[in-house]
Amino acid sequence: YKTDFMNTKFICLKNVMAILLSINILSCSSSNSSIEELPYLTVKSVSPQNLAAAGGEITIRVSSYPVATAQSNAGWITLKSNTSSDNLTSFAFTAEANKGNAREAGITITAGEKETSIIITQAANNEQESKPAIRLSLVGSEMCIRDRLGLGWNLGNQLDAHVNEIADETSWGNGKVTQETLLKVKQAGFTSVRIPVTWLGKVGEAPHYHIDTDWMNRVAEVVEYAEKAGLKAIINIHHDGHRHIHEDGFDEHRWLDIVEAAQNKDVNTAIKEQLKSMWTQIAQRFENKGEFLIFEGLNEIHDGRWGSGTNTTDGGKQYATLNEWQQVFVDAVRATGGNNATRYLGISGYCTSPNLTIKHLQLPTDQAKDRLLISVHYYDPATFALEDKFAEWGHTGAPSKKENWGDEKHLEKIFAALRTAYVEKGIPVYIGEMGCVHRNNNRSETFRKYYLEYICKAARTNGMAVFYWDNGNAGAGRECSGLMNHATGTYVNNGKDVIDVMTKGYFSNDPSYTLESLYNNAPQ
Repeated sequence: YKTDFMNTKFICLKNVMAILLSINILSCSSSNSSIEELPYLTVKSVSPQNLAAAGGEITIRVSSYPVATAQSNAGWITLKSNTSSDNLTSFAFTAEANKGNAREAGITITAGEKETSIIITQAANNEQESKPAIRLSLVGSEMCIRDRLGLGWNLGNQLDAHVNEIADETSWGNGKVTQETLLKVKQAGFTSVRIPVTWLGKVGEAPHYHIDTDWMNRVAEVVEYAEKAGLKAIINIHHDGHRHIHEDGFDEHRWLDIVEAAQNKDVNTAIKEQLKSMWTQIAQRFENKGEFLIFEGLNEIHDGRWGSGTNTTDGGKQYATLNEWQQVFVDAVRATGGNNATRYLGISGYCTSPNLTIKHLQLPTDQAKDRLLISVHYYDPATFALEDKFAEWGHTGAPSKKENWGDEKHLEKIFAALRTAYVEKGIPVYIGEMGCVHRNNNRSETFRKYYLEYICKAARTNGMAVFYWDNGNAGAGRECSGLMNHATGTYVNNGKDVIDVMTKGYFSNDPSYTLESLYNNAPQ
């Protein structure tokens, strides 16, 4: 009896100990989960922040989770070393002596999704102090947004795809985009994603113009993918304003009809009411999203002739109408409050042409200070970049195999004009679309990569962000600009090589790597 009793007691004791151990494990697990650190980033010190002309060493100390990284946007400031311990990181940068005018640079500190920029200034060389400085860089929040957008990737022919005038994500050949896709876009070296969105067939009748809930939720889901991947994101109203003159003369147009609106006040009023309603709904859906998300009001609005049509003969009516639409967009977003009161907004000119934007865009009045960005596109010359009618580009291309305009000097002139018109005035610019279609032979691909590298280097040199147009098409020739599979994020064709060239062009801080050195090493 005693033996049975002791056995029973031992078994009971074991059960009690097991229960206590289980409770302890659960308690520890719960405790660990509750004290898990949330991402944060605090700059502890910057010494010195204002350098003498002689240069020297800059020390930056930050507290962060996860461990922070740092990158300079100027070739004269280079990272020498960094050490981390107990969530504290110390960065040592070396600044070269200044032989010219006073200058400034930005150092971007990143910890997970947290990011901040530090402005470093350097005094002029004594011999240059009397000469006015030419400011090619951005300052404050403007520089921060340029550097944060950086090198971007367009999720093209995806949420902007449509069939029978109804938005349909997979109707143009791409599988549904996934979280894995945008994680791999980030890993490939891109820092931002532009998500073009077509709302055709997803909007109800006047006066409410209710946007289909399922479609709005899908857009929001893809924005979440970008946020979780650590990418900055841009969403817009894309093909709703697309106008196309077919070879047979058929004039295809949609509700954002700039020609009719410029000629008919009632049509213009109705369009502005719908535009206001739609951007109010979109802004309300995303009002709690942080600064990683940017709204871009409109895309490539024109009369079907890409800047050489009736806009040149109507006395500026289409330009004025588009300026009205951009004001409606800004006012609608700001009125929703929350984070939208100060959210960055992308503003584009007629058919997003750099020249027509500079000449005719009137920047909207905005209650928020310094929160408007200029969006332009660059595909010059289109016969090379988009249509594959020519196989080579640049000053070393064979005359018989390249377009007779649009070489390096043309590109530099356009980008310098954007810098002068906007960047130097503190208005950030991003090239919302640029690209070049895949070729089926190595020599043509060499010129394609040179073209893309030159654009990226020129954009960075002139203080602008830039976004490659990737439509997912894995073929070669016209309309084949795929770099990554939109459903999986795997590379298409030689996508990795092309991306590596662009990231070098945009992010390299090698002081010997300039537009001039790139030009001098063009394909032969």
